Amino acid sequence: MNSLWMWIGFNLFVLVLLALDLGVLHRKGKEVGIREALLLSLGYFVLALIFGAGVYHFLGANSGVEFLTGYLLEKSLSVDNIFVFVLIFSHFQVPAQYQHRVLFWGILGALVMRAALILTGAAIIEAFHWVIYIFGAFLIFTGGKMLVTINQEPDMEGNRLVRLVRRRFRVTEGYEGNRFFIRRDGLLYFTPLMVVLILVEVSDVVFALDSIPAIFAITTDPFIVYTSNVFAILGLRALYFALVGIIHRFHYLKYGLSLVLMVVGAKMLINAAFGKVIPTEAALLITALLIGGSMLVSVIKTRRLPKEIGTAEAVHGWVPGSPAREESGKDTLDTKK
Repeated sequence: MNSLWMWIGFNLFVLVLLALDLGVLHRKGKEVGIREALLLSLGYFVLALIFGAGVYHFLGANSGVEFLTGYLLEKSLSVDNIFVFVLIFSHFQVPAQYQHRVLFWGILGALVMRAALILTGAAIIEAFHWVIYIFGAFLIFTGGKMLVTINQEPDMEGNRLVRLVRRRFRVTEGYEGNRFFIRRDGLLYFTPLMVVLILVEVSDVVFALDSIPAIFAITTDPFIVYTSNVFAILGLRALYFALVGIIHRFHYLKYGLSLVLMVVGAKMLINAAFGKVIPTEAALLITALLIGGSMLVSVIKTRRLPKEIGTAEAVHGWVPGSPAREESGKDTLDTKK
């Protein structure tokens, strides 16, 4: 199969999905319900599995396993984006009916930026193999940093990016419907929705610096890396609306995601130094056990947690550019039960 046509065909397929999403399913910008979100999330998951079966058939068993492992890894790591979306939307009090619009354009931008990062990363690894050691060490460092910041409350008012945008551009005091820009007296203004979109975009770029090196630990095939990333990102909006109401029930999932990054980083370092001693199947199994185990622990430990405490706990974590509040850092789940 010609590789160029694979790239063209896949990207055309993605454009059709995006056009269907914004132009047909969410043309009126209504609030996304849980049932609809679950169906969309399931639909994207099934599409990813069908595509994986096609990769298995046309590109071989090894590529099929790499795609499935990469997709599940990226899908798992994308949950961390959801925690950040909750933090951002909660602080800026984004109306529910506008959240899908922000996520649509945010994820569209994320697809473009991730494609550039993936192609750049693949070229760098091919030219300089030793960069793999930097990627592996970076993943271990990032996983450790995530563990440290899990129970911190970010100071959103002190976010450096938000302050920069407000200094450089005119920003309206309130929302202007679902618009990102408006004109007043011939002058262009950002709305708070645009500030939120910028924060979402930058946050995804920062998280991509973790997730893309992570999948390079699974495969260095740019097509597999790109397609698994795209499928994980495409399903992110639906997954957000499916989980937003119960996100506080998955507090301990943050620990599992941190450990996944550290394990994947260690795999990258070991395989780079000693050859492929840790197979892709092992990475898939370990990822599934860590994510599944942390979800199980979350459900068990939060089953009797009052919703108001869980909701307060959901606004803990790390948002790029936001320092931690000085009084944060206590584990609300343990101290208020």
